[in-house]
Amino acid sequence: MSRLVVVSNRVALPGEPQTGGLATGLRAALAERGGLWFGWSGKVSREASGTLHEHRDGNTTYVTMDLSRPDHDAYYLGFSNGALWPLLHFRLDLVNYDRGTREGYRRVNALFADRLAPMLKDDDIVWIHDYHLIPLAALLRERGIGCRIGFFLHTPMPSADLVSAMPDHQRFFSTLYAYDLVGFHTRRDMERFQAYVRLYGGGRVIADGELEAPGGRRFRTGSFPISIDTALIAQQARIAATKPAVRDLRGSLRGRLLAIGVDRLDYSKGLPERFHAFERYLERHRDQRGSLTFLQVAPVSRGEVPEYQILRSQLEQIAGHVNGAYAEADWTPIRYVNQNYSHTQLAGFYRTARLGLVTPLRDGMNLVAKEYVAAQDPEDPGVLILSILAGAADEMSEALIVNPHDLDGVADAIATGADMPKAKRIERWRAMMDHLERHDINAWRQSYLQALEAA
Repeated sequence: MSRLVVVSNRVALPGEPQTGGLATGLRAALAERGGLWFGWSGKVSREASGTLHEHRDGNTTYVTMDLSRPDHDAYYLGFSNGALWPLLHFRLDLVNYDRGTREGYRRVNALFADRLAPMLKDDDIVWIHDYHLIPLAALLRERGIGCRIGFFLHTPMPSADLVSAMPDHQRFFSTLYAYDLVGFHTRRDMERFQAYVRLYGGGRVIADGELEAPGGRRFRTGSFPISIDTALIAQQARIAATKPAVRDLRGSLRGRLLAIGVDRLDYSKGLPERFHAFERYLERHRDQRGSLTFLQVAPVSRGEVPEYQILRSQLEQIAGHVNGAYAEADWTPIRYVNQNYSHTQLAGFYRTARLGLVTPLRDGMNLVAKEYVAAQDPEDPGVLILSILAGAADEMSEALIVNPHDLDGVADAIATGADMPKAKRIERWRAMMDHLERHDINAWRQSYLQALEAA
């Protein structure tokens, strides 16, 4: 079995809290095969970029690299999150395409290649993750690396016309042709990429999932819906149900139902629309008014980016307006908090909630939807309300599927979910849980690596 080399923007080091299914799955894959995980250390140094740190745990070596402030700001804040993130989430109006940050992005990717290339062996399997490192395989090939290299995009893939609006798009996205396998969450994303290659990228589609680059090199694409550690989330939720924080939350509801949303504070998550939809629910369904509390957990991320500062202020204003209009002496309709909670606490919160609101405007997958389902009490499960624009909607048709732009539709789904009989809730939940038990994070990484080895 070939050694596995994982490359990502950030590395989940041993001893650090595991923030989600991806870290769990990649660590399991590395433990199985033995290997190396390489990426940015998370440290911004006063020195020049490139200082390496090595940590060994069992048969896995973790190597991280520091970045200087100028490199971090150009590569991470500038091009990755100022240009690529909005583009990949269909927000051309927010793309800040600056040649200086583009050059910084390429410079850091080249530094990744310089530091990583000497560590690689001819029979390694290299698995590179996400939009921060799109050109890395091409840069490794330039340095003589011939081993098998795969890429997985954890965001949506926009339509070909949107991608073509990015200056110098062909030169940038053609670096994906250096991979042996390019993976996406959904078939829809894979087909959008194939359409881009055919229409704008100078290549052609040989067969479904097989592409040819302009120079004749062939490579494969595929859809691999990422998932969660289903059994672990279910166990965490059962344990957390008796913990003080979860008991306190239940007690504070005073017998009312709970709707919960958990999202990083980001414009792709549709939070203003969700808040307005909850306000519309209060307007349209007076008979339920006062019976349901909405808790939105939205930890701040990229707080230095102006768009995120504006979003935070906007949500505070909407929540204040709704609460001012509808609150009663013993009930506040919207509880909006920016603090972080542990994964276990969140699992307990999910289990407490009758409704899970997952309504992004665009999302590659959205694992909160899957975690909410996995955390439910089998005897009395809640109802998932899920955006049709999240990748998870392809797998979870038993949820109440909504268009996040349709405020009346989301409002009516909240009312339907709050009033759904237990037997119907169990039937819908059971179908989704059966799927998540079969298609967990380990099934995802195994299917991808098998496809990469066969590519």
